[in-house]
Amino acid sequence: MAKIDPRTVASLLREYAQRASMRGDNPYRTKAYLRAADSLMALSQPLDRIIAAGALTKIPGIGDAIADIVTKLYQTGTHPSLEKLREDVPAGVMELFAIPGLRPDKILKLHQALGVNSLAELEAAAREDRIRPVKGLGAALQTKLLQNLAIVRSGETQLHLHKAAALLHHAVISVKQQHPEFSRVEIAGDFRRGCELVSDLALVAQGRKSTGIEDTTLRLVVTDRKHFGASLLEATGSADHLEQLKTFAADKGYTLSADGLRRGRKLIASATEEEIYQALDLQFIEPELREGRGEIERAAKQKLPALIRDEDLHGILHSHTTASDGTETLEAMAEAARRRGFDYYGVADHSQSAHYAGGLSLQEIAEQHREADRLNNAYNGRILKGIEADILADGSLDYPNHILEQFDFVVASVHSRFKLPKKEQTERIIEAIGNPRTTIIGHMTGRQLLRRPGYDLDVDKVLKACAKHGVAVEINAHPWRLDLDWRWHQKALDQGCIFSINPDAHSIRELDHMHWGVEMARKGGVPAKRVLNAMRLTALLAHLARRRQTS
Repeated sequence: MAKIDPRTVASLLREYAQRASMRGDNPYRTKAYLRAADSLMALSQPLDRIIAAGALTKIPGIGDAIADIVTKLYQTGTHPSLEKLREDVPAGVMELFAIPGLRPDKILKLHQALGVNSLAELEAAAREDRIRPVKGLGAALQTKLLQNLAIVRSGETQLHLHKAAALLHHAVISVKQQHPEFSRVEIAGDFRRGCELVSDLALVAQGRKSTGIEDTTLRLVVTDRKHFGASLLEATGSADHLEQLKTFAADKGYTLSADGLRRGRKLIASATEEEIYQALDLQFIEPELREGRGEIERAAKQKLPALIRDEDLHGILHSHTTASDGTETLEAMAEAARRRGFDYYGVADHSQSAHYAGGLSLQEIAEQHREADRLNNAYNGRILKGIEADILADGSLDYPNHILEQFDFVVASVHSRFKLPKKEQTERIIEAIGNPRTTIIGHMTGRQLLRRPGYDLDVDKVLKACAKHGVAVEINAHPWRLDLDWRWHQKALDQGCIFSINPDAHSIRELDHMHWGVEMARKGGVPAKRVLNAMRLTALLAHLARRRQTS
């Protein structure tokens, strides 16, 4: 059989993992196969060259055992173990793995009990109310499946930011190792633009001349030093931004292409993006803003904002510990935040109604506050006492005000009753915003990317309420959330809102999610002066004190 491309090998390895999981295979082995499949999707050189060099195990997530499987899949297009697994269920059943949150055992039950062999048959079974009566499936799953089918259709081939980052980081290293003649390699595509989901894994490399590298799953543009800026601009996009920029250039008598900016046959600018924008009398447009949403008009008037940067953030105001559902103690999380250069760490564990997440009882609040006081006496930094208080169905918060007054800040969040009608959901959140103890509205719409949409909400009304009451709008930096969506940020700025960029971390590693929140804020055009935790500690404490005095 003819050798197959690496994208197909990745798909076969993913199928191998999924079929094994339906047999009850070790879930850690399944995850290892899936991680290896992701790595194969971002190869920067031909797979046959990697196999011939015996370098498969240098790819992240691929050890000796998986390397043997990958080699067999590449050489033959199949594997004996895969063929044996294929005897269990038809190929179409694999489509069901695209449904967010649908476990392998449920997929197998849908197939065995209802004969579901494809997404189309799954949708039909749900719409015909055939899933609800089946023991072990039920009405809740049926409703969720109908909802998540729409997510599947909109999110095919897209990666969360942190997954795309890992793949692209490896790709850059790999390209540099395989092509030492490249003096520069830069990430481009929608990842460089800070898009919340990534579908275009793209790099631009600088060589002595423009060439092409084929048979890879990664889009790799190779250009020379003279044209690097133009190639990077083109490979970054977006399509709408480039189209509008080319029209703007044409109106000034220029032509713009991947070859550079020209007037007639004369090359005016191409070595850097900065030169191209400057030649067009435009303020430099940061990659995150290049979406064709009026940024060129603002750049022509020199009115683009100075976007927030990672180093502008001085603290964290939403993070969890072992007191609720985190994996690390308060001391460990605070120390990890300090090592990352933050001046203050705001703990915000779950409140009492969040039984599923170990919400804090009144006694546990007192214990945590004593621990915070103890650490603050010796801690080179500052621990702020916060809580993520559930917004209850009527809009009240999860503790009475005399308890909420004990906290330095309160993050108010919805964790239940997602299906309330739009009017009721909106009024519920506005009621919580009006509570004088609320400091921040957490993950406002409740969305989880590629998993579930946000609840039905009048975001515009909620933003107006936040501005009126001085409540910060969270940009939740967890890569599964990235909520509030960047498309609403300009509206929030126009209303007079302030933001708070928070990792919603449940472990030390997740503290690094802050970067993805900064990316979303940059994409939304947010400057540091409109971000609560871009304040130094003294200024923040004064701000929180003023809120308590006026409430």
